Amino acid sequence: MRVETVAVGVPRTVPWNGRQVRTSIFKFPVSGPVAIRRHNLEGDRQADPSVHGGEYKAVYAYSSENYDWWREALGRDLEPANFGENLTIRGLDEARVAIGDVFRVGESELEAVAPRLPCRKLGLRFGDPHMVRRFAGARRFGIYFRVVKEGIVRAGDSAERIHADPEGSTVYDLARVFLFDRDDRAAIRRLAGHPRIDPVTRSELTERLVDR
Repeated sequence: MRVETVAVGVPRTVPWNGRQVRTSIFKFPVSGPVAIRRHNLEGDRQADPSVHGGEYKAVYAYSSENYDWWREALGRDLEPANFGENLTIRGLDEARVAIGDVFRVGESELEAVAPRLPCRKLGLRFGDPHMVRRFAGARRFGIYFRVVKEGIVRAGDSAERIHADPEGSTVYDLARVFLFDRDDRAAIRRLAGHPRIDPVTRSELTERLVDR
């Protein structure tokens, strides 16, 4: 695996559907070394820290192969970091990444935590109100990582899995029970009990078990 793009961005206000929306989904490639810190990359800030950034969503990575697929599906070219990711990685097989898997990326070590679930900011970034639905249907979510070890990363750095979580529950399984199979109580119970899951997601899954 190889890092193709390292990108950061800061909040900006843009017009969308007759409103002014504050967002950090517009990220731009950085040349040279970038420090990955505990809660984000140096130079990167989130517009809404309640849903992006922080310990369990410090780094968002997206597979370069997904870009190949999207260009074909959308019939258009895409800009670097078009999905708002910090790292675009060639060879990252997202569907096979488990919660708790650890990757060495440049000098940093990152632990897979959660998928990026579709939100309205994708529609804004692509200028397409249907992009949220398309993103969900494509099931190419990208992965949020927690920072295990801070370090420098550059475009061109290698990325490798250095620890495979023994539970083997995939990050994409979380997306499945949130978006498609909301009544799969066995999977919800298994994921809620995962020792490496982030506390907010655990709470949401546990509430769903109680409510049903």
